[in-house]
Parts: sequence; structure tokens; C-alpha cells
Amino acid sequence: MNVPNKITISRIFLIPIFIILIVVPFDWGEYSIGEYVLPVDHLVAAILFLIASFTDWVDGYYARKYNLVTNLGKFLDPLADKLLVSAALICLVELGLAPAWLVIIIISREFAVTGLRLVAAGEGIVLAAGQMGKLKTTLQIGAAGFLLLHHFPFSYIGFPIGTVFLYAAGLITVISGVDYFVKNWHVMRDSK
Repeated sequence: MNVPNKITISRIFLIPIFIILIVVPFDWGEYSIGEYVLPVDHLVAAILFLIASFTDWVDGYYARKYNLVTNLGKFLDPLADKLLVSAALICLVELGLAPAWLVIIIISREFAVTGLRLVAAGEGIVLAAGQMGKLKTTLQIGAAGFLLLHHFPFSYIGFPIGTVFLYAAGLITVISGVDYFVKNWHVMRDSK
């Protein structure tokens, strides 16, 4: 259990705190930002979400810099990302800030890829995330962050940046999922 893996696990432990902040109706006031109103509890939840998301970069950087890349880290890091982003997207659907059908597509892809990784792990193979998968995660985090912030700072000009990011994330999610399965289909084909 090295430092990058501990950082990854801390990201997982931040998820329930984030969920409580976003779904429990704390009455902390609100800010008017352009065409939108941003409740303070959404702002606090967004800050926690972005801090948790930033730990993804920190643990990866630290693991590569100090040569601490482990199979546990290769497994836990994408799992922590999926849990965090899925929690955020589901909460956004609950708040009426994201369309359920798009979130279902995004989360379905995550389940499918996780299933493929589990099959691979059963065969002693660890499938790390590819570049397109990392772009997908970045877009999903950007979408969730902007939606939690009610499109701030773009809300001042009435531009729904979070929605744009979410649809882009949905597109890249599907493309990267297909790419991941095509590149790793041998794992399913050759599994016992």
C-alpha cells in the first residue's frame, strides 16, 4: 500500500461526503450567477468533487515519478474515477441538471469496461486505461464540475458549458468504450 494507492483510496472515501453535500438540502444560501442560481451547498460539493478529481492526477503523477506503479493502482485508480464520476452524474440527474438517458449510457459503458477488466484480472492480465479513456474521464469530470457549479463562470454569458461537456463526454465515452473492447477483445475470446 504505497502513497499513490493511499491517495486513490482517499478519493473513494470522499465520495460519500460529496453525496451528502449534494443531496441533503442544507440551507446555506445561494448566489446569482448570470442566468443561473448557484446554491452554496452545490458550490461546496463542487469544490470537494474537484479536489477529489484532482487527486487522480496527483496519484498518477506521484506513481510515475517515483516508479510506484502497481497492479493494485492500475485497478483501483480507474475504479475510483468511475465511482466518483458515477456518483456525481447520478446526483446531477436527481437534481435535474443532467439527462438520465445520457448518464445511463455513460455508466453502462463504465460497467462494461469494468466487467472486461475483471475477466482480464481473472486471467492474470491488468488492463490499464488508454489515452482515449483518460480524455473521457477528463470530459466527464469537467461536465460534472461545471454542472455542479451551474455552468459558472460561463453562466454570466448564458453559455451552458457543463451541458456541452456532458454531451462531448457521452460521445467520447461511447467511442472509447468501443475502442477499448476492440483492442482487448482477445481477453474475452481467450478466457477460460
